[in-house]
Amino acid sequence: MTGLRHALDDYLRLRRSLGHKLAEAAWLLPDFVAFLDERGQSTVTVAAALAWLRAREGEVVTTVSARRITAVRGFARYLSGIDPATEIPPLGLLPHRQRWRQPFIYSDADVTAVMGQADRLGPPLRAATYRTLVGLLAATGMRVGEAIKLDHDDIDWTEGVLRIRETKFGKSRLVPLDASGVDALRRYDALRDQDAPRPADPSFFVSRTRKRLICAVVAPTFRQMVTGAGVGTNAPKPPRLHDPRHTFAVGTLLAWYRNGADVQARIPSLSTYLGHREPSSTYWYMSAAPELLALAANRREGIGKEARP
Repeated sequence: MTGLRHALDDYLRLRRSLGHKLAEAAWLLPDFVAFLDERGQSTVTVAAALAWLRAREGEVVTTVSARRITAVRGFARYLSGIDPATEIPPLGLLPHRQRWRQPFIYSDADVTAVMGQADRLGPPLRAATYRTLVGLLAATGMRVGEAIKLDHDDIDWTEGVLRIRETKFGKSRLVPLDASGVDALRRYDALRDQDAPRPADPSFFVSRTRKRLICAVVAPTFRQMVTGAGVGTNAPKPPRLHDPRHTFAVGTLLAWYRNGADVQARIPSLSTYLGHREPSSTYWYMSAAPELLALAANRREGIGKEARP
């Protein structure tokens, strides 16, 4: 193990002991250190950080580019106390632009087609894992990371409730399921206990190695399922693993508008259910579907007419 690798392990350990989750840094920095090792470079420099960026992303600056540099900056600040030759990438080295991307909204038929591709993935347990995972994401709007993090003990089978622990913003919440959702989880649970009675991790969803699923494997597998199902073939952007969450939120809002519900009053409850930090994040979904925008506009116009003398 190189000196940089040792230093990175110490850095991540220190930051975690201080309460930082470091989800992105723990994924990005080992690759950065491996890149430096391949070049025979033992000191972090701005030029090396930019070379790593170009090697991984080409010449196009994306939203991930700035996050890569931010991860390197934190590591470099730590290293500067060990190696005075360390160069810390300055703030503003790359623009950190938040790009809005139109989500792909799945129809019920799309979800069914994608789930149907699970049987092509191999052994029965792996097929059931992805079929159940996709169904759970579509039915609850959970983040994929939340679903992967579910442990067997996080499911209250009697009440039909999932306990989502320490989510994106450090919050925990309860997510209720309807009877069909509970039944689907029970079927998977029975198969899991049969094929993997002693899994390596306490996770509810297990991989082929009987360990917890990881997003780096789930994401390309999901893309394979979507492609095989022919879903989103003519869409401007290919469907993503996060889009079932968008679909759930948009579908909920559409149903409320169509049923004449007081959407403004219900937004906070949807925000809590989705695990948003604040309701303003939930309002973003208003722009995710043309039909939803039209319904919202018509509702506002109707309120305006009622208010006129």
